[in-house]
Amino acid sequence: MTRVLSCIQPTGEVHLGNYLGALRVWVEGQHTKDAFHGIVDLHALTVTEVPDTVGNATLELAAMLFAIGLDPNVATVFVQSHVTEHSQLGWMMECTVSFGELSRMTQFKDKSAKREAEFVSAGLFTYPALQAADILLYDTDEVPVGEDQRQHVEITRDIALRFNHRFGDTFIVPKAVTPKAGARVMDLQDPTSKMSKTAGSDAGLVNMLDEPAEIVKKFKRAITDSDSEVRFDRANKPGITNLLEILAACTGETPDALATRYTQYGPLKADAGEAVVELLRPIQARYHELMADRSELQSLLRTGAAKARAVAAATLARAQAAVGMLPA
Repeated sequence: MTRVLSCIQPTGEVHLGNYLGALRVWVEGQHTKDAFHGIVDLHALTVTEVPDTVGNATLELAAMLFAIGLDPNVATVFVQSHVTEHSQLGWMMECTVSFGELSRMTQFKDKSAKREAEFVSAGLFTYPALQAADILLYDTDEVPVGEDQRQHVEITRDIALRFNHRFGDTFIVPKAVTPKAGARVMDLQDPTSKMSKTAGSDAGLVNMLDEPAEIVKKFKRAITDSDSEVRFDRANKPGITNLLEILAACTGETPDALATRYTQYGPLKADAGEAVVELLRPIQARYHELMADRSELQSLLRTGAAKARAVAAATLARAQAAVGMLPA
């Protein structure tokens, strides 16, 4: 069975765009591929400056992943720092990638430029080496990524090929794949931009744990346009198109078919809001159940870490043997 790896950082709340655009696809894909999903808390340390935040955020994210339907008996869901092989192989990958390759990474250039007047962690620079370890540890065949992350898979391939050339065939060379398209979810106040937790305001952002009344209010205030025609048209009616796509993702119908049922914006906004409320209701209930029993939640993560470690330890041992390191 094809092994696939997708990871997520425990930084900020999960929102509707994350769920409909990507995480729901993870849930569907766990039954067709050997799915590994890591909560990469070590990567989150590049932006963590306050104590007692990353652990709580990790637990909350784990609860959300299980609440949306990831099955710990099917998918391998683990916390990165619980599998120490990530850090060990990460150093080996740092020694296999060049300074020049790291300096050309677009993500580092963008993030360091934004923080020019602030503290810029060296971890932002070496991030791709640890990410390469994340991928290579699990003999990953496929890494589903958008265009903004494709460069990270390419440098991982380069690192793996270089290591294999120097020390013999050790790593499976993964390939980047375009994931099955999830729903396209845009900001309710700026429908030309993706829904994002980095937006300047939460008014257009629907978090997975928002109260029903708050969700309905956000949809009622969604930006549309000046005329009253309801039609599916991304170029000319981005606000209405966004509402139709969200409603379609909740109901399983097509945006075009839904558009024929409305002659005014108000009912469409109300129906989209209510559909999101009903979609999230069982997820929120399950999330709160899991968070009320943290010992059980941590037990699920220990199970995932044990499954992950069994694969990771074998890969690390293979890499160390290939180099010729002295066994412990």
